[in-house]
Amino acid sequence: MDCSLLKRRSDYEWWIEPFGKMRVPGIIFAAEALVRDMDHKVYEQVVNVATLPGIEKASYAMPDAHWGYGFPIGGVAAFDPDRGGVVSAGGVGFDISCGVRTLHTGLTLKDLQPVKERLADVLFRKIPAGVGSTGKVHLDQKGMNAMLTGGAQWAVSNGFGSADDLERIEEHGCMAGAEPDQVSDAAKKRQQDEMGTLGSGNHYLEVQRVVQVYDAGIASAYGVREGDIVVSIHCGSRGLGHQIGTDFLKRMVKAAPGHGIELPDRELACAPIHSDLGRAYLGAMRAGINCALANRQVITHLVRQAFAEVLPQAGLPLLYDVSHNTCKLEEHVLDGQPRRLFVHRKGATRAWGPGHPGIPAAFRDVGQPVLIGGTMGTASYILAGTRESMEIAFGSACHGAGRAMSRTQAAKRWKGRELVDQLKSQGILIRTSSLRDVAEEAPGAYKDVNAVVDAADEAKLARKVARLEPLVCVKG
Repeated sequence: MDCSLLKRRSDYEWWIEPFGKMRVPGIIFAAEALVRDMDHKVYEQVVNVATLPGIEKASYAMPDAHWGYGFPIGGVAAFDPDRGGVVSAGGVGFDISCGVRTLHTGLTLKDLQPVKERLADVLFRKIPAGVGSTGKVHLDQKGMNAMLTGGAQWAVSNGFGSADDLERIEEHGCMAGAEPDQVSDAAKKRQQDEMGTLGSGNHYLEVQRVVQVYDAGIASAYGVREGDIVVSIHCGSRGLGHQIGTDFLKRMVKAAPGHGIELPDRELACAPIHSDLGRAYLGAMRAGINCALANRQVITHLVRQAFAEVLPQAGLPLLYDVSHNTCKLEEHVLDGQPRRLFVHRKGATRAWGPGHPGIPAAFRDVGQPVLIGGTMGTASYILAGTRESMEIAFGSACHGAGRAMSRTQAAKRWKGRELVDQLKSQGILIRTSSLRDVAEEAPGAYKDVNAVVDAADEAKLARKVARLEPLVCVKG
């Protein structure tokens, strides 16, 4: 990206002053090197989002921003429904409620090392992964609708975990306002055998080691210490979420002219929040959120079964579960007044600061855990939401490293087998059903996650708490 197009407000905040049909500024949070490495399409998409009706404050891009469908991945925008605000399927993304869940184990490397290979094999056997992967949970129509309504609460009520888990999940594991009737039969059919599966792409299950703690006080509140072994699950709503996005994007494109909406890009298809179509999408999307929460809950149950088989002394309570592809109704303060806004976060993680009533009581004094995933062989991070983020970005932060090249480019540059062998020599075991997927997700195909997290920390979007490094990775 050409930095001359931007107005530098600080070392980590860059503005696009409104021009043309922009209703608000564009704001990019990143170090200069990260901004320069961003594709020019990020600039265009930040500008385009700023033209949408009812947008408030700014169109934001997080430090990991890259070109996406309509919105940039790493994009954040909030809309007031009472001022013509819209909801955009492209502003949520196709993998609705994709997110990260992290579990404690109570183990150290000394416990893990003797059985590391066996644990990797058992996890790979128990957790289905890859394109078209299916699980052992089959949902008939009644079960599907119950899952889409109940989310992780449905999963717990069906024996996949305990009520304690629900206290450490966004929305207590169930997104209110879900409307399964707004989810197409095609979407439901795609999901009927996919519950409890990782899927493909950048999804994974990792056994990780806490290698560095940056804030001992917050880490203590989160129950995290240097040397701890944790497990992180990164996945979403599988085929169901993708189909919801596909279905509603088509409908929104056709309906936009009738609502007087001029789209700078048809991928930004949207509908007024107060319209029938807007309400229908929100109902379907919320069902998609519940699908993702249920999916990660079932996978958690399978992870616990695997550990019980190999390391029965492990305890696996939740640290937290947070999504990064959502649109949620939240209360934020603008110009000193509380306002209820629909906040789109696409490839961006909610990062509420200390004192927010929506944070679990155990974390309320220090801020919400923000879980930042790496990519197969690179570090992941635990951050904490900040009060500053609530003021400058609607309580939002990055979600990962962000791609630096396409999957096609990565597959041409790297060989899956060589990467698996290379990572094994570094002490990282990869289990996958597709070596091509490994090549597509090569660490070098992504931005430097350390630089992204440092930028988020310096911009005060979230505070660094701990750095995690992978030991075992089951690859989607």
